[in-house]
Amino acid sequence: MAEHYVVAIDQGTSSTRCILFDHDGRLVSVAQREHEQHFPRPGWVEHDASEIWRIVQRILPQAVADVGASASEIAAIGIATQRETTVLWGRRDGVPVGPAINWQDTRTDELVEELGGDEGPGRFRDRCGLPLATYFSAPKVRWLLDHDPVLREQAEAGEVLFGTMESWLIWNLTGGPDGGIHITDVTNASRTMLMNLETLEWDDVLLEAFGVPRAMLPEIRSNAEVYGTTREALPGVPIAGAFGDQQAALFGQCCFTPGEAKCTYGTGSFLMLNTGGAPVGSTHGLLTTVGYRIGDLPPVYALEGSIAITGSLVQWFRDRLDIIRSAPEIETLARSVEDNGGCYIVPAFSGLFAPHWRSEARGLIIGLTSYITKGHLARAILEATGWQTRDVVDAMDADSGIALKALKVDGGMTANNLLMQFLADVLDVPVERPMMSETVSLGAAYAAGLAVGYWPELGRLRDNWHRAARWTPDMDPERRAREYRDWRRAVERTFDWVQPVEL
Repeated sequence: MAEHYVVAIDQGTSSTRCILFDHDGRLVSVAQREHEQHFPRPGWVEHDASEIWRIVQRILPQAVADVGASASEIAAIGIATQRETTVLWGRRDGVPVGPAINWQDTRTDELVEELGGDEGPGRFRDRCGLPLATYFSAPKVRWLLDHDPVLREQAEAGEVLFGTMESWLIWNLTGGPDGGIHITDVTNASRTMLMNLETLEWDDVLLEAFGVPRAMLPEIRSNAEVYGTTREALPGVPIAGAFGDQQAALFGQCCFTPGEAKCTYGTGSFLMLNTGGAPVGSTHGLLTTVGYRIGDLPPVYALEGSIAITGSLVQWFRDRLDIIRSAPEIETLARSVEDNGGCYIVPAFSGLFAPHWRSEARGLIIGLTSYITKGHLARAILEATGWQTRDVVDAMDADSGIALKALKVDGGMTANNLLMQFLADVLDVPVERPMMSETVSLGAAYAAGLAVGYWPELGRLRDNWHRAARWTPDMDPERRAREYRDWRRAVERTFDWVQPVEL
């Protein structure tokens, strides 16, 4: 039977989706389920990896069945996952040794400072392109091993495996304890702080510094090649693509030329710029990372600015403050006022990510007066996303020497037209949203489809990209400069809030 579709598994921070795409890159079926978020202590964020695997087992066959298809009609599966989230599990039984530590988790704050020593956050940047931060996987693995000597012995013996979410899912899909394939893709590996950015292999110096045994690590592979065949959930289908979610979005947005950039607006937001065939070091707080690698072709690198809290700030406004009942209501509420009334919200709930990298920072609301209403708060929440994006774009321009000419956007927050116009205003460049908003899933599907010949080459993927909306700047330059100055003053006031505990 003809192979009609490619399936993408998009395993995100709050939910997992399975989406079927056809040759034109059109979404033909989707199944989705949320998973529980666990916050056992302040700063701790955990997931149940077994729950996420059970969800995949349920929704993968469901998405295929919803269009009346069977496994024989699926050309390949591509996987995009939340990055940095760390899972350790037993090789023999496939059971996680504990909760998965989420990328937002800050429990490794003191360990990160200790690892930096006299050299500070930049100690390993020349090898892995990343600053020392709680964000990345290596400190999380070290923390788990330090807190359980038996676990370390098992890891050194290769009895306990490490992986980010794509490793965990591929291992289970290909058999788990019964012959599961233990691999990771190059983009997720580039976010661990353990991979050498030049060789694209695990680095002995980094492994020793972080105390991570090589025996527990997966094999690093490209983003588009056949890794193996599924034995669970939907047996008999090649798994041929894997990506970290933000690199998947870069690929799904067809940013194949140096200088092209995208920003994905979800739980957090992630701006990524294609820098071509050589890594560009950052002196302005950005991350140098692998953008993508197709089979045996040379890798393409990127600069990235990671913003921890954007969409989740709207969720906080809804779920914790109970001011709105649904996320879309925030736009209506924000439009009830003309501006923020002088109020700014800096959402440093887990510290500040790019370009500041201040793990000790905590969120604030400043500029409060008796004039402020919930409408002003709603507007300040949306504007926080715009200003954080501006911080990253300014750093990216300085590092790359390439002034941004346009920004492609995707993710759930792009449905907010007020926010998209504000982005164009504060960045002073056009903002473009594609017809297909599910660019993370599409990027994973594209990689898998390329690997098995479902799509012949990159040019065919560009043909699938169509613009749905475009916003152009419409803000007075003096107002833009004044409000950005006030934003930067607010950000500085979040610094140094968490102080070391004096014994």
